[in-house]
Amino acid sequence: MLLSEIIIEQIKNQGLMSFRDFMEMVLYYPELGYYNSKQNIIGAEGDFYTNASLSASFGVMLGRQIEEMWKNLGKKALRIIEYGAGTGLLCHDILDYLKNNADLYNDCSYSIIEKSSSMREIEKKHLHEKVSWHSSIQEIPQMNTCILSNELVDNFAVHQVVMQDQLMEVFVDYENGFKEVLQPANPTLLAYFEALNVTLPKGFRTEINLEATTWIKEIAQWLKKGYVITIDYGALSSEMYKINKCLGTLLCYNKHQINDNPYQFIGEQDITTHTNFSALKHWGSKYGLKYRGLVNQTSFLLGLGFKEYQDTMLKEKISNAKLALEESIINYRLLMDLGTKIKVLIQQKGVSDYPLSGLKFLNPTPNLP
Repeated sequence: MLLSEIIIEQIKNQGLMSFRDFMEMVLYYPELGYYNSKQNIIGAEGDFYTNASLSASFGVMLGRQIEEMWKNLGKKALRIIEYGAGTGLLCHDILDYLKNNADLYNDCSYSIIEKSSSMREIEKKHLHEKVSWHSSIQEIPQMNTCILSNELVDNFAVHQVVMQDQLMEVFVDYENGFKEVLQPANPTLLAYFEALNVTLPKGFRTEINLEATTWIKEIAQWLKKGYVITIDYGALSSEMYKINKCLGTLLCYNKHQINDNPYQFIGEQDITTHTNFSALKHWGSKYGLKYRGLVNQTSFLLGLGFKEYQDTMLKEKISNAKLALEESIINYRLLMDLGTKIKVLIQQKGVSDYPLSGLKFLNPTPNLP
């Protein structure tokens, strides 16, 4: 039975389905959802690229930041936790870099929280040392920790809302095709905007990622001492709700082609929305995380010495013009293309405000919206 048929049957039997539940089924339904199917979804043969799939140098830079955090934490045993590790490339590249520091590497462990069974299978094929897999952070013993997510939050299932005379939520119905129906938004959705002090203009359509607020709350309450690094497409509320975003930020990816129709290619295309970093900051602070800074990926990588590292790598390949050209293209993608669109948020708990190289080029913003 096709996933689209399962969704249609559920709508016919149970009535309107919230867009949030529709997106959850499309992405994560057992065996048939996009992230639980056997298809190759990342890289040249998949639907999209990630930072890690472009170049190992991205993992090297994150390894440098984690190494610096380990020093700030007193050079004690460190656990790295990665949510949604994809193919496991980032984990591999970070650990490969950390091998240069025997004291750190010998006393660190790497835990992956992965709810996609098919992605777990892919990760386990080439991650054999120091790595364990878990379904929840609650399964992991506490110690000095660096919690990492890379392009994770933008794939959480979201509620879609439209401001009319009152805030309305988008539901999905089926009648000779999927169609949208608006219903008054529940108090939880209204409270989201109230907490962020956001008022939407009439006609504005956007997303509410309640799963992101639950996620950062769980992390904040679990973490005793360490850091949280969140890397994702997104912006602060002041950017998220500008008039040029009046149709929302939802996008779908299928074979490197972008569209805005989530009701086609059911289970065969990725669905993403931008991350509201103001929400992660707000709910993180509410439950105990201290905000350290938000920068774009370009600033983050440059602060960690990305350009100097790449110059060294290019010198080693200077005799191979093809490799040098490939490296230059990758640099452009990481710094100029993805680098300006992706943000890096760093939060901490139980640690003094030691300098962090990834925030070296942070512009002070004392009153974040």
